[in-house]
Amino acid sequence: MNGAVEAFRDDSLVPVRGFLHRPEQISERGLLLAHGAGSNSKSSLLIALADSFAAAGFLVLCCDLPFRQSRSFGPPRPGDAERDREGLRNAITALGKLGCDRIFLGGHSYGGRQATMLCAEDRKLAAGLLLLSYPLHPPRKPEQLRVQHLPRLHVPALFVHGTRDPFGSVEEMEMALKMIPAKTQMLVVDGAGHDLGCKGKLMRDGLVGEVVATFAGFFQ
Repeated sequence: MNGAVEAFRDDSLVPVRGFLHRPEQISERGLLLAHGAGSNSKSSLLIALADSFAAAGFLVLCCDLPFRQSRSFGPPRPGDAERDREGLRNAITALGKLGCDRIFLGGHSYGGRQATMLCAEDRKLAAGLLLLSYPLHPPRKPEQLRVQHLPRLHVPALFVHGTRDPFGSVEEMEMALKMIPAKTQMLVVDGAGHDLGCKGKLMRDGLVGEVVATFAGFFQ
């Protein structure tokens, strides 16, 4: 592992809690990663990405969304989303206090969706988005699209999506990305499901490195 990992907490009105992955050298680039509905800041996918981004010179914060701080297991409830977005906003502020002046926001599934909704409300919050397995619709319910805010998303966004994701096919995602007025790109992961991994291990060798390299090229 490059750099250092440490527990982090900011006890503001909506507290920020998680783990900082520090690069070896002081960095002005920050990345905030939020977990999915059934996970937390210790997600194996987030940790692998955080370590690789830290090695590339980013200060990375994997945070627990407010709903997970309140309950150690179980999915978010219908009334949690607004507070979860406020938690992301506070986490961005916390990274700024640590010296980051260019901050990227992202997350897996539910965490990524809340990130897009927050940036659709305020385009100045983040320099860009990294969205892992965006949950376009519930499994087997393609008519329940979660796209209402996408036409208001003016922040560049890199999507990482598996070809076997039941929350949206690659073709459905391509149609959704056309609704976004900002620059977008999708990195397709062949054979991967919604978790982009299998039993805690990344499905495809080198996937994390490919995500970091694609991110660097996209946001160059």
